[in-house]
Order: sequence, then C-alpha cells, then structure tokens
Amino acid sequence: MASDQRKRNGLAFDGVRGSRLELAPQMDGPRKSDAWSGVGVGWSIVSHLIGAMVVVGGLGYLLDRIFDTGSGFTALGIVIGAAFGIYIVYLRYGKETSDD
Repeated sequence: MASDQRKRNGLAFDGVRGSRLELAPQMDGPRKSDAWSGVGVGWSIVSHLIGAMVVVGGLGYLLDRIFDTGSGFTALGIVIGAAFGIYIVYLRYGKETSDD
C-alpha cells in the first residue's frame, strides 16, 4: 500500500536521479525525550565487548589446537579480548570531547 502511494506521488527513490547518484534521505536522530534513545549505544557497547572476546578467544582456541595444548591460550585469549574490547569501547564512547 505504501509503495502504491509513493508511485502515485512520484516519490519512489531508486538511488539515481538525473545523471548522478544520490543517497537516500537520512533519518532523524534519537530525541532526548525518548526513553529508548540510549539503547542503541548500549547494544553497541555490549556487541564490541562480546565480539572482541569471541574473536581473540577464537584465536587462542586455534593456537590451542595447533600446538595441542590444554585450554591455556583460549583462556588467555578471552582475557586479552576483554581488555581489548574495553579499550575499543573507551576509544569510541569514553573520550571526552573538548569544545575549546
């Protein structure tokens, strides 16, 4: 139904207008009064932390398999991955911006 209305109004966006490529219009950012405005940032932080632990822990697991050791490299990889994830979150969200 919505696509029919866009076709009737001529507002369908196909990415190309005239001879140059145009981007789709940007959405508005979250409003400060919205109770859910910080949820995306929270999920992004959690994803960075878990992702770093999984990737570096996975590399540790591969080292354990290659060198036929117990699970020492896996545990070390998870700990290093957690530290790396915290550092990445700090770089992305923790730095204060100066307005000088």
